[in-house]
Amino acid sequence: MSTLNLDRAWDLHPQVSVRPEPFGALLYHFGTRKLSFLKDRRLLAVVQALATAPTAREACSASGVRHGDLPRYGQALAVLAQSSMVIERSPSS
Repeated sequence: MSTLNLDRAWDLHPQVSVRPEPFGALLYHFGTRKLSFLKDRRLLAVVQALATAPTAREACSASGVRHGDLPRYGQALAVLAQSSMVIERSPSS
Protein backbone atom coordinates (compact mmCIF):
# COMPACT_ATOMS: atom_id res chain seq x y z
CA MET A 1 0.00 0.00 0.00
CA SER A 2 1.29 3.45 -0.84
CA THR A 3 1.94 6.16 1.68
CA LEU A 4 1.52 9.87 1.41
CA ASN A 5 4.62 12.06 1.20
CA LEU A 6 4.55 13.36 4.75
CA ASP A 7 7.14 16.03 3.98
CA ARG A 8 4.78 17.97 1.72
CA ALA A 9 1.93 20.32 2.59
CA TRP A 10 -1.57 18.84 2.33
CA ASP A 11 -5.05 20.14 3.05
CA LEU A 12 -8.68 19.11 2.87
CA HIS A 13 -10.14 19.53 -0.58
CA PRO A 14 -12.22 22.75 -0.56
CA GLN A 15 -15.35 20.74 -1.42
CA VAL A 16 -14.98 18.39 1.57
CA SER A 17 -17.10 18.77 4.67
CA VAL A 18 -16.07 17.19 7.97
CA ARG A 19 -18.63 16.07 10.52
CA PRO A 20 -17.09 14.89 13.80
CA GLU A 21 -18.77 11.82 15.27
CA PRO A 22 -18.21 9.82 18.48
CA PHE A 23 -16.33 7.15 16.45
CA GLY A 24 -14.19 9.68 14.53
CA ALA A 25 -15.73 11.62 11.65
CA LEU A 26 -17.57 11.56 8.35
CA LEU A 27 -15.99 13.28 5.36
CA TYR A 28 -18.25 14.15 2.45
CA HIS A 29 -16.91 15.39 -0.89
CA PHE A 30 -19.57 17.53 -2.57
CA GLY A 31 -17.83 17.30 -5.96
CA THR A 32 -17.45 13.53 -6.17
CA ARG A 33 -20.30 12.70 -3.77
CA LYS A 34 -18.01 10.27 -1.95
CA LEU A 35 -18.29 9.61 1.75
CA SER A 36 -15.36 8.52 3.91
CA PHE A 37 -15.38 7.35 7.49
CA LEU A 38 -12.55 8.21 9.84
CA LYS A 39 -12.66 5.60 12.58
CA ASP A 40 -9.76 7.13 14.49
CA ARG A 41 -10.13 10.39 16.40
CA ARG A 42 -6.38 11.01 16.13
CA LEU A 43 -6.65 10.76 12.33
CA LEU A 44 -9.39 13.37 12.51
CA ALA A 45 -7.02 15.60 14.49
CA VAL A 46 -4.33 15.08 11.84
CA VAL A 47 -6.75 15.94 9.01
CA GLN A 48 -7.83 19.08 10.84
CA ALA A 49 -4.21 20.06 11.54
CA LEU A 50 -3.26 19.82 7.84
CA ALA A 51 -4.66 23.31 7.19
CA THR A 52 -2.11 25.05 9.42
CA ALA A 53 0.84 22.66 9.41
CA PRO A 54 3.65 23.21 6.91
CA THR A 55 3.83 19.46 6.25
CA ALA A 56 1.72 16.38 6.92
CA ARG A 57 4.50 15.10 9.19
CA GLU A 58 4.15 18.21 11.36
CA ALA A 59 0.35 17.82 11.38
CA CYS A 60 0.88 14.28 12.67
CA SER A 61 3.33 15.47 15.30
CA ALA A 62 0.98 18.25 16.44
CA SER A 63 -1.79 15.66 16.78
CA GLY A 64 0.27 13.39 19.00
CA VAL A 65 1.13 10.70 16.45
CA ARG A 66 4.22 8.79 17.60
CA HIS A 67 7.11 8.31 15.20
CA GLY A 68 6.49 4.56 14.99
CA ASP A 69 2.88 5.17 13.93
CA LEU A 70 3.75 7.54 11.06
CA PRO A 71 3.63 4.82 8.35
CA ARG A 72 0.08 3.86 9.36
CA TYR A 73 -1.07 7.48 9.28
CA GLY A 74 0.76 8.03 5.98
CA GLN A 75 -1.20 5.12 4.51
CA ALA A 76 -4.50 6.47 5.87
CA LEU A 77 -3.76 9.90 4.40
CA ALA A 78 -2.81 8.28 1.08
CA VAL A 79 -6.24 6.63 0.93
CA LEU A 80 -7.83 10.03 1.56
CA ALA A 81 -5.68 11.57 -1.18
CA GLN A 82 -6.65 8.82 -3.65
CA SER A 83 -10.31 9.67 -3.07
CA SER A 84 -9.58 13.43 -3.37
CA MET A 85 -10.54 14.12 0.23
CA VAL A 86 -7.12 15.67 0.84
CA ILE A 87 -5.04 17.40 -1.80
CA GLU A 88 -1.47 18.58 -1.95
CA ARG A 89 -1.19 22.27 -1.16
CA SER A 90 0.70 24.33 -3.68
CA PRO A 91 3.87 26.06 -2.43
CA SER A 92 2.24 29.48 -2.89
CA SER A 93 -0.70 28.60 -0.59
